[in-house]
Amino acid sequence: MPHDTPLISTIVGGLVLAFILGALAHRLRLPPLVGYLVAGVLVGPHTPGFVADQGLAPELAEIGVILLMFGVGLHFSLKDLLSVRGIAVPGAIVQIGFATLLGWGLGALMGWPTGGSLVFGLALSVASTVVLLKALQERRLVETERGKIAVGWLIVEDLAMILALVLIPAAASIGGGHGTVEPLSAAVSRLFGLDLGIGGIIGMTLVKVALFLGVMLVFGRRLIPWTMHRIAHTGSRELFRLGVLAIALGVAFGASKLFGVSLALGAFFAGMVLAESELSHRAAQESLPLRDAFAVLFFVSVGMLFDPNILIDKPLPLIATVFIIVIGKSLAAFLIVLLFRKPVGTALTISASLGQIGEFSFILAALGVDLGLLPEEGRDLILAGAIISIILNPLLFYLCDRLRPFLEPVRREDPSIQPVDEVVLEPAEAPPAIEDEVHKTTLRGHAILVGYGRVGSIVGQNLKSSGTPFVVIEDADKRIAELRGQGIEAISGNAVSHDVLNLANLAGARSLVIAIPNAFEACRVAEQGRAMNPGVLIVARAHSDAEVDELREYGADTVIMGEREIAMGMLDRLSQVHHDSAPYEDEAEAGTIAAENLSSPDKI
Repeated sequence: MPHDTPLISTIVGGLVLAFILGALAHRLRLPPLVGYLVAGVLVGPHTPGFVADQGLAPELAEIGVILLMFGVGLHFSLKDLLSVRGIAVPGAIVQIGFATLLGWGLGALMGWPTGGSLVFGLALSVASTVVLLKALQERRLVETERGKIAVGWLIVEDLAMILALVLIPAAASIGGGHGTVEPLSAAVSRLFGLDLGIGGIIGMTLVKVALFLGVMLVFGRRLIPWTMHRIAHTGSRELFRLGVLAIALGVAFGASKLFGVSLALGAFFAGMVLAESELSHRAAQESLPLRDAFAVLFFVSVGMLFDPNILIDKPLPLIATVFIIVIGKSLAAFLIVLLFRKPVGTALTISASLGQIGEFSFILAALGVDLGLLPEEGRDLILAGAIISIILNPLLFYLCDRLRPFLEPVRREDPSIQPVDEVVLEPAEAPPAIEDEVHKTTLRGHAILVGYGRVGSIVGQNLKSSGTPFVVIEDADKRIAELRGQGIEAISGNAVSHDVLNLANLAGARSLVIAIPNAFEACRVAEQGRAMNPGVLIVARAHSDAEVDELREYGADTVIMGEREIAMGMLDRLSQVHHDSAPYEDEAEAGTIAAENLSSPDKI
């Protein structure tokens, strides 16, 4: 690679290696995150070969952090948190405290200062959002009661870490680190000649955060959605995408410069404010490609900081770190959930979900080192612990699944415990919890509808009104909840999966309607559907002649191309003026009445 283009070489080297190793990790049934971290190790200064620019990588990573936190804010759901607040809030706080205490103890044993040990403990206490959600989605647990508890627990952890990102720099300015002195408290000290101490500095920091929150809640929640709606009305997708990125980066940068809060916190609240708009889903989609790219560069930059020699030089501290993450945290979560009278299955799922660390741990580690609180050895232990725990996480889920049959009967058969399980912790008016297990549909001779977006919802409502039995496969949690609220049977997951199609009883279905716009996935669904049921009718949608041919090649019987149907509708309308033909609406209504007459036995 040319040496006079460090920015290009860093981006290209990081992304290419991340792609290769991420694909390899996926092939090995590991989260691609593992591959991204290893790619960073390979382009870092501690391994031979190409070394990425050590100055540019952290700045690229900072953009990744901003976009990551903006995405967290876009998906932040106060409603989901409140639905499980009775267990998620106290449970997460106790688990964070326990894990932080274990990490602080290990740091103290290694002779680190108190501030560094606390940062180390906090970094070990918070699980990875990416890894947890992926694990729950693969097991179709997101919409179950235990899945909702795990997600709510994670939201509380994220909020706690956001607060930590605010307070750690303030504490570092007087607590043994070299963090910058908080300017507002310094000005007050000079003006009144008072030594505010750590309490005063933290208080002033919280005042600035409160001012920032006030500005965002009073002005931001009106200005940001209004701006996005105005941009959306221009009809320019390019401007809309640019507007989303400008808001994410601009608010984060402005919050940092004007209020002294972290870039991550500013981005989080920008996303949270935009999440209240009906355009939030589109904003998430438009920012996703760039967010994913810079998030990969963030993980690569984190991997660059990792010194593999710690695996040899510090094996015992590394084992202790992994033990805290995988065993200590998981065991604490397991016991906490049982104390709240939840089933063993719920306790096992949550303990397995939390037995790893990720994004926030890396952010905290980098912040601790930058402020002089955490030694570089601690950062290396955190990175090594993250990689190992993420690799072990699927094994942890497997072990929990194997243990569940042995533990659950004990609780059911023990008369002293059985009545406790029936204690109702939620208010009487609380809605019933979503079924904890995902079962195979009992329908036969039914239709399977894949996707419930603009096209799928029209098909679904017509199937419902005509009395046709059908089941929907959808991967959007919000739509799944809406469908079940309407009494429509829905399966959460990706229809590309053989297991998901099996849950929809494709072998016993009469038709498969593929309403998703992604032709690549639609082809795979059609291929799976034809293999599982050679006689099923497969109807799909396409946007081009090439997609029509490809879908038919993979097994679709009928492919509707949207653009062609729009053109036919236009021609029908034009024929009313130029050829005096019957209006399209009248013909459609006449066809509907005829169909109703044919379907009614008393009219035959």
